[in-house]
Amino acid sequence: MTKFLSRANRKAPRQPERIVQFGGGNFMRGFVDWLVDVLNDEADFGAGVVLVKATPGRYEALDAQDCLFTTWLHGVQAGEFHEQTRLISCVNRTVYPYDDFASYLAVARQESIRFIFSNTTESGIAHSPDDHLDDAPPATFPAKLTRFLYERWQHFGGTSEAGCIIIPTELITDNATRLREIILQYADQWTLPRDFCDWLTNCNQFCNTLVDRIIPGYPAADAERLFAQLGYRDRLLVAGEIYHSFIIEAPQSLLDELPLRRAKTTLHVKIVADAAPYRTIKVRLLNGAHTAMVPLGLLLGIESVRDAIGHPALGTFIQELIFQEVIPSVSEVPRDELRAFARHVFDRFRNPRIHHKLQTISLNSASKVKERIVPSLLGYQASEGKLPGRLVLALAGFLRLYRGDICQLNDDPTVLDWFARQWQAAQTHEALARAMLEHEPLWDADLSALPGLVESVGEALDAIEAGRLEELLMRADS
Repeated sequence: MTKFLSRANRKAPRQPERIVQFGGGNFMRGFVDWLVDVLNDEADFGAGVVLVKATPGRYEALDAQDCLFTTWLHGVQAGEFHEQTRLISCVNRTVYPYDDFASYLAVARQESIRFIFSNTTESGIAHSPDDHLDDAPPATFPAKLTRFLYERWQHFGGTSEAGCIIIPTELITDNATRLREIILQYADQWTLPRDFCDWLTNCNQFCNTLVDRIIPGYPAADAERLFAQLGYRDRLLVAGEIYHSFIIEAPQSLLDELPLRRAKTTLHVKIVADAAPYRTIKVRLLNGAHTAMVPLGLLLGIESVRDAIGHPALGTFIQELIFQEVIPSVSEVPRDELRAFARHVFDRFRNPRIHHKLQTISLNSASKVKERIVPSLLGYQASEGKLPGRLVLALAGFLRLYRGDICQLNDDPTVLDWFARQWQAAQTHEALARAMLEHEPLWDADLSALPGLVESVGEALDAIEAGRLEELLMRADS
């Protein structure tokens, strides 16, 4: 078994080119391309992908394998470990604007193009005044897309049929809305015709999204075993979890063109009128569980998410925190849907193939606590009329972690300096809790005004300093 992938040694015909994809990293290959390939195979989607390199350089390994690669997905489902491999053949070819800008513009003139997907990182959807219409290519992704759409508008005379469905997956709120705003900003900067702006707004569909799948990338430790099973070698083998979620903010008519219902594989893709409630679910349950777990786990000397959820005290504590305190604090989504999502979260945390370090997740914890823990704490207190004991302990754990003597903290230096000064100045833990909780710039609220919170956090800090954290975890209750 020595052969690398190629279309000559695998039965992998190319599909009609209907999709332009900006970005070919692990996430796009293990998420969007996987989804397109499933729809091609099971729902007669018939969509080939033209992959555009949005930055300088080339996808050399992908080109060497005729744009073929393999996904290896794994995860815990109903308490059992499952894994599956799939040869992905939907990517037809690669295009390099920095090497051949004319070929890039030629794609815009292809009548069959209907969908545009992107993942250019969170910083990719940005505007630069230094981009110009005659750049070949412009530097930013939105400027490249503006130039692409303008070429398409010109070539097809502004017909509505030439419009595209644009589905960015960058991890920023309202990603498509922001992308459209920047494209219109470029249109104004470049003094493009008003008719182009009208066509852009009325004949193209910009869909905000929320995406979720952990994709670590090339699985070096398992590669040789998988190659032996597959019968070929793959330099682009990409590992990811089976779990996936794709929330697309769009009219239900999108299902007429994206045939999700015809697929046999269970696809966790939802077309919704408003993605905001689903963003709340992810931030408060998945991200909230991570953010509550991190300081408490690090204080206990625990290294990873999997070890934390398997810990006899912390694992039970985090699950009860989510089911008994966070879920009751969320009013925007039905409880059954929240509970189902939470069960998926904890299955994902138990995946033996994913080693997610708590210290890595601790990056910028101050802003994460404000966004992920505080809303649940306030929501629970408002709905139940009392403090949520577990969330209070998680908050206290964060304040203790930011004393800075447990591990290397990675946050805004001004934030770290502020915490260090509070720890040096306070005479008691209750005084420390009051000084920290009343600091509105940190929380966007004066948390010290919440009845009993200062005293509860102070008592929790006393117990943590006395070495009683595990005892607190085991007896914490609302």
